[in-house]
Amino acid sequence: MGNMDGKTVEELSTTECHQWYKKFMTECPSGQLTLYEFKQFFGLKNLSPAANKYVEQMFETFDFNKDGYIDFMEYVAALSLVLKGKVDQKLRWYFKLYDVDGNGCIDRGELLNIFKAIRAINRCNETMSAEEFTNMVFDKIDINGDGELSLEEFMEGVQKDEMLLDILTRSLDLTHIVRLIQNDGQNPHESEQEAQPAQ
Repeated sequence: MGNMDGKTVEELSTTECHQWYKKFMTECPSGQLTLYEFKQFFGLKNLSPAANKYVEQMFETFDFNKDGYIDFMEYVAALSLVLKGKVDQKLRWYFKLYDVDGNGCIDRGELLNIFKAIRAINRCNETMSAEEFTNMVFDKIDINGDGELSLEEFMEGVQKDEMLLDILTRSLDLTHIVRLIQNDGQNPHESEQEAQPAQ
């Protein structure tokens, strides 16, 4: 079973856990999600190479014990972190997600590629381009100007800048995934339209 460095899922309601477990075991009866099943689980099809790389990176950050699978506890811990975690916990996770090569720093290329992929998957409606966002991040928080962001620079810089924090939080908003889980895989907008009476 995966664990998340002592982080617990106590904040989750029983109903949420039950819904998540039902969805997880329906989609993954073995109890262990592979990368292929992870993509299927979240309906990620026909991805560009960049988006595919991002999904692989996300899978790896959710696989806390690095066994090549996401078990139910890792799944719940990951969703709980992203949805209900404290700002510093989320920022550490975002950093791991952006640090594609795992060298402990984020360079412009990593941030740009991941941000483009996130936008392609989440269909963000930001007015700022991915390039403009990347430049803004480095202009604001690359304190020593070396073209790389350390964990400390990233954490401090983003926490001091509400606009950056807001853009990052919105870009990695997974509430649409939670809505899918709660609606047993149906798009919530379709359910709302069906529920509205004809006029």
